[in-house]
Amino acid sequence: MKRRDAAALMLAAVAMPLRASEGAAALTPELRAALPQAELAGQATLSFWGFEVYRARLWVAPGFKSSDYAKHNFALELIYLRDFSGADIASRSIKEMRRQGPMAAGQEAGWETQMRTLFPDVKTNQRITGIHQVGRGAVFLYNGQPLGEIRDPTFAKLFFGIWLAPQTSEPRMRSSLLGAAAEAP
Repeated sequence: MKRRDAAALMLAAVAMPLRASEGAAALTPELRAALPQAELAGQATLSFWGFEVYRARLWVAPGFKSSDYAKHNFALELIYLRDFSGADIASRSIKEMRRQGPMAAGQEAGWETQMRTLFPDVKTNQRITGIHQVGRGAVFLYNGQPLGEIRDPTFAKLFFGIWLAPQTSEPRMRSSLLGAAAEAP
């Protein structure tokens, strides 16, 4: 009976979104170079049908405002908890970006092609980090190594909006990621 209770407690702990204060997360050297004053705003784990997909961490500089996330430099780190193809990551990203705002058909196809080229296949515990650069676009890293960038501020706003915009498909995750950086309504 005690084992069952312990297992249930562990399952409940995993299913809850992680907060910045729960579990230490260190700023990696590559993020320290890109965002020297970055602090962990929050973190969360995305689960789908009980399966953990990835753990996300949002790193922000002092003064970050969630209502104007596209006007700030920040980094979003995704640590994958399952294997995925880069093509699937790109395809799902485009589907989620559609929720953030309109995209011209050619623009959408171009962005998906760029992401398919950039994003590698990932295995468990590998990470892709996106760094938002105000007025420039997004730089992507794979396990700390440069993947490339998409130089388009509109792309960057819609892409990072997957996690940070109010119209995200995962509002609980958004709240956990924004953590202390979330603004009161």
